Amino acid sequence: MALPPWGADPEEVRPYFRQLRELAEAIDALGLANVTMQELSMGMSHDFEVAVEEGSTMVRVGTAIFGAR
Repeated sequence: MALPPWGADPEEVRPYFRQLRELAEAIDALGLANVTMQELSMGMSHDFEVAVEEGSTMVRVGTAIFGAR
């Protein structure tokens, strides 16, 4: 799971998402017993589109559903 620094422009966090995806790919390539990298949780209501573009399989969109709290 990744929570990058908040930025008004979702593109600002793309490098964080990309780096986490690359790290997950590197870990998966090691072929470690009992270790799978099937899920990549990153992205929230304001940046989920960029996160999905960078490989997120799970996003948190509470604010988009329930509004600001």
